[in-house]
Amino acid sequence: MISKYLLILSLCSIQLINAQQFHIPDSLKNKDFDYLFDRIEDGNNTTERRSLYLLSFLIKAKAEENWEELSNAYKNYVHYAPEMLKLKYADSMVIAAKRSKSNEIIGSAYLSKGIAYYGQKRLSEAMDIYLVADDYIKKTNDKYLIYKTKYYIGQIKLYLGYYEEAIAIFQECISHFKNTNVRAYLNSLHSLGVCYNKVGNYGLCTSVNEMGIAYGIKTGNLDMKPYFIHSEGVNQSMLHNYAVGIEKIQSSLPDIRENKDFSNETVGYFYIGKSYWGLNDKEKALVYFEKVDKSFIDRGYIRPDLREAYELMISYYKDKNMLPEQLRYVEKLLEVDKKLHVTYAHLQGKIRKEYDTKELVQEQQKLKDSLNNRKYNDEIFISIIGVMILIIVYGIIRHFKNKKEARKKYEKLLQKIEDVEKARASKGDDTDFSISKNAEEAVLQRLQKFENSKKFLEKDLNLTKLASYFNTNTKYLSLIIARHRNKKFNEYINSLKVDNIAQRIRNDKVLQNYTHDALAEEAGFSTTRRFAKSFLLYTGITPKYFIEELKMEDMQSQ
Repeated sequence: MISKYLLILSLCSIQLINAQQFHIPDSLKNKDFDYLFDRIEDGNNTTERRSLYLLSFLIKAKAEENWEELSNAYKNYVHYAPEMLKLKYADSMVIAAKRSKSNEIIGSAYLSKGIAYYGQKRLSEAMDIYLVADDYIKKTNDKYLIYKTKYYIGQIKLYLGYYEEAIAIFQECISHFKNTNVRAYLNSLHSLGVCYNKVGNYGLCTSVNEMGIAYGIKTGNLDMKPYFIHSEGVNQSMLHNYAVGIEKIQSSLPDIRENKDFSNETVGYFYIGKSYWGLNDKEKALVYFEKVDKSFIDRGYIRPDLREAYELMISYYKDKNMLPEQLRYVEKLLEVDKKLHVTYAHLQGKIRKEYDTKELVQEQQKLKDSLNNRKYNDEIFISIIGVMILIIVYGIIRHFKNKKEARKKYEKLLQKIEDVEKARASKGDDTDFSISKNAEEAVLQRLQKFENSKKFLEKDLNLTKLASYFNTNTKYLSLIIARHRNKKFNEYINSLKVDNIAQRIRNDKVLQNYTHDALAEEAGFSTTRRFAKSFLLYTGITPKYFIEELKMEDMQSQ
């Protein structure tokens, strides 16, 4: 009964929530937002359990008047809510973000709202919101948001048929995301393959699809695999390899349906139908073309290439002299054309007049400013040059100072790794400790065995679980860790994970080519953000810098 109440309250009556209606359970009161978010994202949760974490996150953010996290709380709801409620929560997300007065937070919220519209294939509304998001995001230095916005603008250009321009955008996104975000990289790669298919470069499309599948397997991110298979199925259909196209698209559809991705499902139906048409099995083709029509009726979803389904159905019924059916699809095609005309007119106007033109105006203004600067007299010009030289010199000094400090931290980390390896070599691999009569010594020996066997990589490890492993209580164990390791429990576990992954990165060149996402998984961290934050905290340098220095030393030694 309680779980049903939470579910209904969480997903249908969010505006009515207040402290009197819901109280955060005692077990979650002292948990931070990262902890709650990880529990929300846990795929093993029931819907009722997830709703508890969603509510706790929301109430905590409201109580603390933390506008960034409140915006994130509504963003969580946008992700997990039913379609009919997503845009409602998106509005609340933007309102909360605006209270933060941060361009980054506001821009991110608008972008997420635009993505919600795009997910429903309401492209006109999505484009309007993307433009608002772009106005905020371009004022920040957040490269992820900047390129994420570019990616979704690229999607609109792809829909409109500006394939060469979309290709240029997706190539930019691929270059940026390759070493920073595996999923965003794979998304961009998939969109690039679709563009290559649209311009008739089927060979490049196949290469991109194969590359995407291979990279997903390498990094352990298989979410996009069915989409690359789907793309290749469409590609083979266009090459008139109809049987292969049907097989690939059919194999991808279960995962696509599970993702509730009705647009790619509809595209799949169209190209399966077109393949059967190519095989001269027109009756079977009609079954799939009718699924395209059903998507238009139920969702209002259509795009230019899907229009052909209606033309083929009209020709089929015309050949059969079935006038009522022929008339029905003629009238339906008129509806489709009207929808496409309205959507195209709006989107083309927004892209050309408000997005592309805006960029041209900015470039024009830069040129004007540059020409106006030439009007300064020589004295002012020389002063500016002098100041610039001072700034550059200061920047160079600061750069080398920072680099020198980072290098020291890098050398300190290497020394630490070597000391650990020497200590282990002197002790050997024997982790079978004798049991001391002294209770503290016994726990210390178990702690050493725990470290040597790398049990700290175990998922969901906490102080209570470790204390039960050691046959002691949590208070006593935390005191021993504080006394002998000089750290609190979480700091102790995270430092072990960082030391271990740093040693592995140094000794295994394969790991030096992994993305941060993959390294976080290898290190035993629940999120990439926690991994990068902990690595910097315990080593003083970023994983990226550490790997770059290792690679440079390796090159110099060759």
